[in-house]
Amino acid sequence: MHKTVRAAYNAAFNDEKYQKFLNAVYTKYNHKPAFRISETPVFVPNLLKEKLFTACNEIADTICRPDFKELSKGAILPGQFVPGEDNHTTFLQMDFGITLDENGELDPQLIEVQGFPSLYFFQHLLSNAYIEHFDIPSNYSHLFEGYDDEKYIELLRRVIVGDSKPENVILLEIEPHTQTTQIDFWAAKELIGINTICISKLKKEGRDLYYINEQGKKVGVEKICNRVIFDELAGKKDLPREFDFSEEINAKWIGHPHWFFRISKHTLPYLKSRYNPTSYFLSDLDKIPDDLHNYVLKPLYSFAGTGVLININKYDLDSIEDRENYILQRKVEYAPVVETPNQPAKCEIRMLMLWEEGAARPLIINNLTRLSKGEMIGVRYNKNKDWVGASVGLFER
Repeated sequence: MHKTVRAAYNAAFNDEKYQKFLNAVYTKYNHKPAFRISETPVFVPNLLKEKLFTACNEIADTICRPDFKELSKGAILPGQFVPGEDNHTTFLQMDFGITLDENGELDPQLIEVQGFPSLYFFQHLLSNAYIEHFDIPSNYSHLFEGYDDEKYIELLRRVIVGDSKPENVILLEIEPHTQTTQIDFWAAKELIGINTICISKLKKEGRDLYYINEQGKKVGVEKICNRVIFDELAGKKDLPREFDFSEEINAKWIGHPHWFFRISKHTLPYLKSRYNPTSYFLSDLDKIPDDLHNYVLKPLYSFAGTGVLININKYDLDSIEDRENYILQRKVEYAPVVETPNQPAKCEIRMLMLWEEGAARPLIINNLTRLSKGEMIGVRYNKNKDWVGASVGLFER
């Protein structure tokens, strides 16, 4: 987006550099991700950085409200209650589509907000790989608040591992080796020492949890960084397991499962910011908007964009019976703002935050970007296209 830096990067780019860059990422953990990695990072100028920080803080104001739990209680459905909820989320992300305002300036508009662990480890790996293999100006970084590599890893270790030994802290998943984002798990193992454990391998004795390590030793679990999506788990009827989320346990949640629901599409209608497009619970609408073509329909309880309708009509809405489980959100018109050797790409920036226990507010620390030349962000809209896919924002300092 920064025109001078973008022009210099594009002029110096060649496929040999790109292949070496990809090879470095793939060989780091002997794993090639199922998702496409873009040829380029996104160079974010200060004006857009300031708007993103303002947007994050304004939106976080709602999540930091003392009554937010009361406000979001309807997000937790029967059968989803998990004991041991803490006072606030540990992980917080906000996805912004990059648009142009009425003056033609870069402008972020909120797409999603999540209280769930994102790719905090892989994004660090990816950023450093771009910096190592391409000519990146020294005053650009993926980290914020004065953090460097060492301080960033120490923050993640402090928040996730804390005073426990790394072997007693697990990242909990469903069949980790089948997950699209598994490279993040292997990076977490390298950077802070925690193991990723399939829920089917988690054992229980009374309220105590443990797993069997590679040496055949029983290892107690003191903290759980949860990556299990309940919808996915519900679809795994044949997956054997001793542990049930509804049970009292002698382990602490680092990222309690409730925050996945509390901070989600359910939150969007409550947020107050010019960077948050108008959103309504479908059940609260007395009248369908006259400009329905300017809205997108989103199911509240879905993940990774499943079930979203972007071209809707009155008949789509009339056919929905459980209207309380859907929202209408005003469409965000992504602008093609990232110049590439052929057609420009659209951009979505996810701001990654951590909220330490006892802190007044979450801290913005890293980011994730995705580039697209299709109708939406996502693999199925970008088949056979280049300069699209997973990337990172390098922000001007």
